[in-house]
Amino acid sequence: MSSISASCRRALLPIPVLAAMAACGGNSSATTPTTPSVLPTVVSETFTGTLSRNSAYTHPFAVTDAGTVSVFLITSADPVNPDNNAIPLGVSLGTWNGASCAIVIANDNVTPVNADDPLKGKVTGQATAAGNLCVRVYDVGFVPGAAAYELLIDHY
Repeated sequence: MSSISASCRRALLPIPVLAAMAACGGNSSATTPTTPSVLPTVVSETFTGTLSRNSAYTHPFAVTDAGTVSVFLITSADPVNPDNNAIPLGVSLGTWNGASCAIVIANDNVTPVNADDPLKGKVTGQATAAGNLCVRVYDVGFVPGAAAYELLIDHY
């Protein structure tokens, strides 16, 4: 018979387990998960056209990855009067179902991008996955007869 009490035996029981764990734990270099080796590439697309009074145009495009979608109004000029080169237009961003653009973000007073205010002339949204999107440009009452426009879209 052993003279060690039952409570003492229970207290000593973890010692062999801890010793075995210490013997296995010699590797201190844990593996850290890494980010994907290939990061998504920014895709730039340009759409141009001439907007007449009270009209609108929709330009569908596809994104291949989730991420920021930025639409820049580069130009909006009156072809008859070149000095009128900052016509405010409406620009919206939405999802494309093959027939229509379901607007998600809209700005009804966009003027072309300029160096003094880099946020001017920009509409930004977030694509949550790859899919079909659309940008819509429209007259909000400032197009005199026509407005030649150029949109630049950056996305993934």
